[in-house]
Amino acid sequence: MPELALDKQRIVTEAVALLDAEGLDGVTTRKLAARLGVQSPTLYWHIPNKAALVTAIAEAILEQQFPEMEPPAPEERWQDWLIGLAGRLRRALLAHPDGARIIAASQLSLKMAAISELAMSTLVGRDIPLRQARLIVLTVLRFTVGYVLEEQLGPPDADALDGFDMAAYAAAYPTVMAGVAEYFRPGHTVDDLFRDCLEQIIHGPAAQSGPTS
Repeated sequence: MPELALDKQRIVTEAVALLDAEGLDGVTTRKLAARLGVQSPTLYWHIPNKAALVTAIAEAILEQQFPEMEPPAPEERWQDWLIGLAGRLRRALLAHPDGARIIAASQLSLKMAAISELAMSTLVGRDIPLRQARLIVLTVLRFTVGYVLEEQLGPPDADALDGFDMAAYAAAYPTVMAGVAEYFRPGHTVDDLFRDCLEQIIHGPAAQSGPTS
């Protein structure tokens, strides 16, 4: 079988596979070069540094969920459309280990810029002032990345919980514990929590929390 030519697309595809196998901390130029069967310096002909590699991985991750982007239909409420857009971003990040870390660490992501441009221009087109549109979109996108970052960190490990006094914690922070228990008692999931938080961001305190359909 003839050897495949090395190009940026092949490097990024292999980098995403390495991310899936070992997480962001495992994505090193040494490991990536080994998977490609080349020496590390060869990679720099196509991707100049680790920061550029991370951004290229971010672009590939986002492209999987956003191969195309369309504004809302005329009859669709921009609020519902924006919540759906944030949901797509969350799915893109959750599809890969450390997806949120990748996006947070990427610099000058053109796909994230395109998502922001579409969202802001959509809101401006619906008569939202530019400054307010920017703040809404920025808050929604950063909340989404932060939410997934916590999801992908997972629960505390056993070492962190060793010696932790949960009873004392509950006694010291009763409202926090009551709020958590009250929200999840009806069977809500972290998916419901994500959407309900977005409702609060977009609609404000008047948004009603409850089971989502």
